[in-house]
Amino acid sequence: LQEPLRMVSSFLQLLDRQYSAGLDEKAREYINFAVGGSERMKRLILDLLSYSRVGTVNEPFQLVDMNALVKNVVQIFESRFEKEQVTLRIDHLPTIQGNTSQLQQLMQNLIGNALKYKSDKPPVVEVGCKEEANRFVFFVKDNGIGINPRYFEKIFVVFQRLHPIDNYSGTGIGLAICKKIIERHHGEIWVSSEEGKGSTFYFSLPKISIH
Repeated sequence: LQEPLRMVSSFLQLLDRQYSAGLDEKAREYINFAVGGSERMKRLILDLLSYSRVGTVNEPFQLVDMNALVKNVVQIFESRFEKEQVTLRIDHLPTIQGNTSQLQQLMQNLIGNALKYKSDKPPVVEVGCKEEANRFVFFVKDNGIGINPRYFEKIFVVFQRLHPIDNYSGTGIGLAICKKIIERHHGEIWVSSEEGKGSTFYFSLPKISIH
C-alpha cells in the first residue's frame, strides 16, 4: 500500500518542481491538496500497522518500572513541555508486569493527547496511580478542552474522530491502540471528562507480587 502511495506523492512533487512556472495558483493548490492527502494516507497505513501488531506480539511479559517508562516518554515531549510551558506532575508509580514497548506506546499516546487537546489555559498534565485490592489504576489527567460524555465509548473505536482534521491532526486510531494494548494486558481503559473542564484517562493493570 505504501509503495504506490510513494509513487503518487513523488510524481506530484516532481510536477510541482519542474512545471511550477507554467502552473497558476489554483493548480499549485490542487497539487498541495493531493500531496497532503497522500501524507495522511501514509500516516493511516502506519497507524493501522501499529494497531494490527498489538495482538501479534508474543514476547513474554517482564517487570516494567512505570517510573522509568514515564520518564522516557517525558523526554520525547521535553521540547513541547518547554515551548508550551506545561506544568507536569508525576506521582510515584509501581512496577508491573507487561510489554515495555507497548506500555510506552500507551503512555505516549495518552500524554500526547493531553498536549494536543489543550485549552487556552496554561496546560497542566498529571500522571498518577491508585492502588486497589487486585489491580493498579493509573491515570493521565489534563485541563484541556474535555470530551462530551456521549462520546466516551466512541473515542476508543478505530477511525472515530471527534474533531475536523484541520483542527487536530491524527487518524483516529491512537486510543483504539491504547484499548487493544490494555486488553492484551488483561486490564481496562476508560475516561472521565466534561467539556471545557479537562479529561482524565484511566487504565488498570493487574497487581503482581514482587520479591
